[in-house]
Amino acid sequence: MTTTEFPTSTEQTLLPAGWRWVWLGDVCEINPSRKDKTDFLDDMPVTFAPMSAVDDVTGLLVAPVEKRFSEVKKGYTWFINGDVLWAKITPCMENGKAFIARDLANGVGFGSTEFHVLRPTEQIVSEWIWHFVRQESFRELAAQYFTGAVGQQRVPESFLHERTIALPPLPEQRRIAARLNEIMAEIARARAAAQAALDAAKTLPAALLSAVFESEGARKWRTQRLGDLYAVQLGKMLSPVSKTGRYYRPYLRNANIQWDRLDLSDIAQMDFDGEEFEKFKLRKGDLIVCEGGEVARCAIWNEEIKDCCYQKALHRVRPLNKDTEPQFLLYFLWYSAKRGDFADLETKSTIAHLPAIRLKEIQIPNPDASEQGELAAHLKSQMQQVNQLLQPVQAQLDAINALPAAYLRRAFNGEL
Repeated sequence: MTTTEFPTSTEQTLLPAGWRWVWLGDVCEINPSRKDKTDFLDDMPVTFAPMSAVDDVTGLLVAPVEKRFSEVKKGYTWFINGDVLWAKITPCMENGKAFIARDLANGVGFGSTEFHVLRPTEQIVSEWIWHFVRQESFRELAAQYFTGAVGQQRVPESFLHERTIALPPLPEQRRIAARLNEIMAEIARARAAAQAALDAAKTLPAALLSAVFESEGARKWRTQRLGDLYAVQLGKMLSPVSKTGRYYRPYLRNANIQWDRLDLSDIAQMDFDGEEFEKFKLRKGDLIVCEGGEVARCAIWNEEIKDCCYQKALHRVRPLNKDTEPQFLLYFLWYSAKRGDFADLETKSTIAHLPAIRLKEIQIPNPDASEQGELAAHLKSQMQQVNQLLQPVQAQLDAINALPAAYLRRAFNGEL
């Protein structure tokens, strides 16, 4: 290994013999000037690449659109076969959207103005640039250079000019790039298999719930209005005045509530004075139901945290008597959500909400308390088995998803 030229402090400094550090802008044109295609007719077909056509995982242009030259000759990013296009806007850049332009109609393409274009010189191959800009470490560094307002931030062109890249001889670039392509294809196949297994396992809860609530016995259950059997109370609204610290207490948010489980890894605090504490304090056995987001998502509170309250994004559903089982109600709400009973609350323009009045009006099955308890325990046991099945599959998928970054590090360190 040798140290060569001018790496920055954030980049690898040791390279194999024959490799060298170069400025990225010295081995490729960055956003080259657009050339007039005076020989193109207005009705000539060209390839158009919207941002949505780039697959985050594979880095391939999977759904290009064919347009006429007259439709795109002004106002769009222009590129040619062999160019590397790299998304500069958040969150597309962070998601790894980048592709190599290939098989373009009439050799020319147009696309979103949110792409930077990197055109290789004779010193570098397109695949080497493409793999370089898709590295997680490169994208994390780029995010530190964002400009613009939050939500519409972009990586400036100057960031690319100021980067150095480890450059092996051309034959070595081609060899490593070919090996990376093979590895990434293998990873993609393994990811698809693991994702299919995970998706299959995730269908099990719906099947288990349907088996109970669509059974022959379920048709004989009497139903009652939820509000007649449970007290429903929306939580406290979060506001700046509730953050004085005078009466700080832990409270649950929407993110803490998952289906049939609690995520207590991040618990916030705000003020609940004496009267508010009595009103919003959680008790063992309370059912906590999401009012917004994924409406009706719910979990049972078992006093995992002392003196815990909850905010307005959640409903507290508390039995009015001992003849009801909150765990049974949890599974019915989960079944209802899977069946699409709350689909009308979701719109494209606003966040879904389940108001208390709607929650109280839901007609819920109300078999005998003993039967509710037995069925709830049965479903609880089955759901635990499903979770035991899901965890290793999810872990396998997470491990597979970590492989590309590991192999890219090895490639640009000369270890592949």
